[in-house]
This record gives sequence, structure tokens and C-alpha cells, in this order.
Amino acid sequence: MSAFPHNPAENEVAPTSLRPAGQAGGVAPSSVYRFASRTTALKSSAIREILKVTSAPDIISFAGGLPAPELFPVEAVARSAQAVLFSDGPPALQYGVTEGHLPLREWVCAHLASTVGLSVSPDDVVITSGSQQALDLISKVLLDPGDVVLTENPAYLGALQAFQAYEARAVGLPSDEHGLQPAALLTFLETSPARPKLLYLIPNYQNPTGVTLSAARRAEVVRIAARFGIPVLEDDPYGALRFSGEALPALAAFPGARDCLYLGTSSKILAPGLRVAWLVVTDRGLREKITTAKQAADLHTSSFTQRIVLHYVSQAGVLDAHVETLRAVYRRRRDVMLAALARELPAGCAWTHPGGGLFLWVTLPAAIDTTELLHVAAREKIAFVPGAPFWVGEPVRNTLRLNFSNATEARIEEGIARLGKVLKNGML
Repeated sequence: MSAFPHNPAENEVAPTSLRPAGQAGGVAPSSVYRFASRTTALKSSAIREILKVTSAPDIISFAGGLPAPELFPVEAVARSAQAVLFSDGPPALQYGVTEGHLPLREWVCAHLASTVGLSVSPDDVVITSGSQQALDLISKVLLDPGDVVLTENPAYLGALQAFQAYEARAVGLPSDEHGLQPAALLTFLETSPARPKLLYLIPNYQNPTGVTLSAARRAEVVRIAARFGIPVLEDDPYGALRFSGEALPALAAFPGARDCLYLGTSSKILAPGLRVAWLVVTDRGLREKITTAKQAADLHTSSFTQRIVLHYVSQAGVLDAHVETLRAVYRRRRDVMLAALARELPAGCAWTHPGGGLFLWVTLPAAIDTTELLHVAAREKIAFVPGAPFWVGEPVRNTLRLNFSNATEARIEEGIARLGKVLKNGML
């Protein structure tokens, strides 16, 4: 919010009446910056704020959505960086096209065809600086103040921040262990006077719950969205981190799908610091608007890191082998956390059983506010993310999110034991 309120009588004056601060009649305000009105919708990330105070090495943190750093393929990425500089150095260090490095976009098309059943052309792909930039660009291009965006409930906090930054209104629809409830989507679209601009979903191992949208529900959601002409944005950062079973197709690959956007990233399968993601937009008009908005934001995603990612993934079998390693380690860590929760938490607690990804979701007895619980848990050197910031509308305060990818099995067992101690001993 502005440091001082907008007053036309004071601020909309002729330039000749403005005096340098300190001169007669010129009083310096406490700040010379007059914020745009939309900044009132900007809120800091609850997760980032928690991470600031829980980063001490003696705290066992399940708060961040962090991949395991010890599994980053550092040496392989270093070799790729060196190879790029030796073979393609000047272009790698030069400005690039906004849409992204063409050979990388070609690889994305082949990757999506083989993994999620999407058949698209390189012209449909825009390389972005992480998934978060794609969410911002879509919001910038599609959303006006007051527009409605439909989401799961609870929903990914980073997406809610992106929508709120452009003064849109998120509406959360009921979800359960099988994902978004199609009946709730249909009821809203049949009865709401406002036509939503967008439906946003994380169908695979959702953040924060870890829940996967079932194949039957995917087909139904696609059918309903197409019937009402509502674009669907599928955010799929975790789909490759599948612990068992077969991959489900992308929403846009289902029969009858229309106006579906797909967002993927290298952050969870390679390294988030490279900031390379891909947005599939088959509608030419929308893609041109997004490209123009990206030009205004950063001109293009790093030419260097795009080529590093391309070199790495182009080596036969290298990415598949790395992803298999991630799956195996994260599967074990999930299993250890599930067993520890069953062993350590008192009666009245429940949690999801994710089939992949990085997170699970815990519901505690109704009387417990997990925001207050966090302060107590921090004294026991344990951290998590309270559930309240993820809820759209009225928060359910007895919920919390746990990340199982970024702690060793021993620390998971110790951390859940500490959490159980806090709950069992009534330390609130």
C-alpha cells in the first residue's frame, strides 16, 4: 500500500508547483515512492518467511518444497556447461529469441509426446525462467482486476500469489483423495454469474496435498471445461516423480480437450537453479501475447542455461537414469515418513498417501491451529508449513504440509518423532 494516500488535491498539480525537498513550501514525504494500487494485493510467501527462520542446521525442516541437493547431478551439469561453452560459446552467452532456443523446444515436444501423450510443435512452446514466470505471464495476459480463477482447494500458494498480484479473485473448489471434484466444477459453472477466466490444476501429486487427479476425473473435468469454454492450465512439475504405476496423460491429450495450457519444468527433474521451464500454448493469439509480455519482463530465458539443459537431456539415457534415482530415493523417504507418522502421531490425525512428488498433507484434530503449533514445534527444532495459507477462502487451520524429499531418512524419523512429542504431550 502507498506510504501516503492518493489525494488529487495534493498530487495532481502543475509541475511548476513542485519544489525540491527542503526548500520553502517543499516538505519531503516519508517516502518518495507512490506504489501502484495493485501492490495492495501483493503478499509475501508464507513458506519463504518460514524458511528464513528455520534454516538453522539444527532444525529439521519439512517446510520447503526443495529437491534433495545431494542428488543434483553437479558433475554432469558441469560437463554440459563446459561442452556448451566449447562448442556453442558465443551464442550461449548472447541474447536469444524470446520463445526459447529452438533445439530445446524441439526436445520438449519429443519429451511430452513420450511421457504425457501431448503432440505439439516447437512453435507451440515458450521457454520460461521457471514455472513461476509462466504463471506470472499467464496472469498478466489473461487477468483483469476482479476476474475469477478456479482452483483446487487447498491450492498451490505460488499460483495464488501470481493471480492475486493482478487482482484476480481465486475461487477454491472442493477436492478429495481423488483430486478436484468434477460435480463441484459443474455446479459452479452452471450457477455462477461470473464466467471464470481460467481453471488452474496440478493433476499429478498436487502441491500441497500430494493427491493425484484420477483418470476418470480428468476426462470429466476436460469435458466440462470444454462445454463452458473455460481454459485449463495444467501445472505439472512433479509428474515425472512417479513411484509406481503408469503415467496419466496430460489433460490436453484427453478426447474433446480444448483450450488447455500445459506447464512443465526442469526444476524437479534436474535442478531448480537453472530456471528452465516450458509452457505449451497452442492458441497462436495467446502465445503472441505471452511472448510480448515475456519480452517486457526479461527479453528471454538465459541462453546459457537453456543450452546446458539441452546438452544434458540430449545424452542417451542420462535423464531417465537420473529420474529413476530420484524416484527410488524419494519413494524410500515417503515410505519412512508415512511409517513414522503412523508410529508417532496420536489418534485423530490423518494424512494423504501420495503416489509421487514431494509432499504429503496432514490433518490434525480440529482444536489444533497449526500456525500456533509451528511456534511450539520450532522450539523442538522441527518445522513444517501450516496449512492456512494454501486454503482459498476460509482456511482450515488444523492442516499442515510436510516435504519428504529434502531430508534424510534418519532426519525424517527424528523430525516426525519430535512432532509427535509436541502433539502427544499437549505442549500447545
